[in-house]
Amino acid sequence: MPLAYKPMARIQKNQKNMSNSVVILGQQSPASEIVNREWQEAADRIGGIDLRFVDSDQSFDEIVDQCQGAVMILPNGRYKLLVDLIEKLGTVRLVQTSSAGTDWIDKASLAELGVDVANNGGANAVAVAEHAIGLMFAVNRKLDVQIESVKKGTWMAIGGDRVEFHTLVGKRIGIIGLGRIGSRVAKRLAGWECELVYHDVIEHDADYVAATGAKRVDLDELVSTSDIITLHVPLDRATRHMMSDREFEMMKPTAIIINTCRGPVVDENALIRALESKEIFAAGLDVTEIEPIEADNPLPTMDNVVVTPHLATRAIESELNAAQFTMENAGRVVRGEDADWIVKPV
Repeated sequence: MPLAYKPMARIQKNQKNMSNSVVILGQQSPASEIVNREWQEAADRIGGIDLRFVDSDQSFDEIVDQCQGAVMILPNGRYKLLVDLIEKLGTVRLVQTSSAGTDWIDKASLAELGVDVANNGGANAVAVAEHAIGLMFAVNRKLDVQIESVKKGTWMAIGGDRVEFHTLVGKRIGIIGLGRIGSRVAKRLAGWECELVYHDVIEHDADYVAATGAKRVDLDELVSTSDIITLHVPLDRATRHMMSDREFEMMKPTAIIINTCRGPVVDENALIRALESKEIFAAGLDVTEIEPIEADNPLPTMDNVVVTPHLATRAIESELNAAQFTMENAGRVVRGEDADWIVKPV
């Protein structure tokens, strides 16, 4: 049951706190033991961290008791009473996620408490970039249909006009968001003979942009001229439904949209309308607005859509990177230093 509202008492960040306690808060199971061991090994490599694993299925009071003195909490799952817990503890300086997304965390309320939120520093950036390119390839060549035809024993019965099958050579790839993931998409497409353009609200360093080989254009130009648009932005008030009816109407009828960031960045109803009316050619999605995807959602059964179940990060390297990067941040907090990869409320 949610706690009754109480005025929030701001935690003073300049308060001297000698605790080295860091809490991983999540459901504890035989499967989680493997990941917990990876976090513990990373903490041991860094040293000076008292790492605790607290089961989020316990009562609120039990969790509070076991988190006493924690300076950092890593919620391994969407713990609904996170703000209440941190207010109750009064010692937490940082909420650390093991993923890139922080959209589910009430960053504004935590900021009022003087608590920062940090993401995983690009631990899964390579895996997601590879997955985005994989979706481009799969959609362009109807790879899902080809594989299914073999599994069903119908060999080469894949349908579709030959003009629907394409390579990436000469295609304009529009990257929305040239951060850790978007930049890696660009770098990995360097040898694919594509034209790379990008749009970002952030002004990146000239050397950083030059290393990607992408040219900056405004958003409308990117949307209206790209053969493939790939989304790599955080979910916040500014990006929710940033791709909707207006944008789909601007896109080429031969264009493909790829989304491996967060489902609500795309207005899903508008996307379905655009696909059904052939305003755009196809979509490759690792994320949807509601997850797991609803049974009556037409996207998975459309012949011009490839959907994967929000597992773009699924690679052992991502998990090992996340354990290392998050514990490096824990070490900074324990030593009284500023954390890296802070995500500000938007």
